[in-house]
Amino acid sequence: MNNLEIGMALMIIGMGFVLAFLWLMIIFMGWMSKAVAYLNKIFPEPVEEVKKAVKKTSDNVEAAIALAIAAIRAKRHQ
Repeated sequence: MNNLEIGMALMIIGMGFVLAFLWLMIIFMGWMSKAVAYLNKIFPEPVEEVKKAVKKTSDNVEAAIALAIAAIRAKRHQ
């Protein structure tokens, strides 16, 4: 056997191992996802309630912003 034949045989063997590993990994990942879905039905995680933050705005703040914008526009149009 020459070096080219040895290289091709080594490449085919290596690609065969990689293909077999990926095939097994896909099968085991499918099994694991089914097992985890089954376990989630048996032992569900507690769901925490999300409390929305109350936005505290003062009418004085909004009025001050509106006054500042009006003053800027008045100054710009003079």
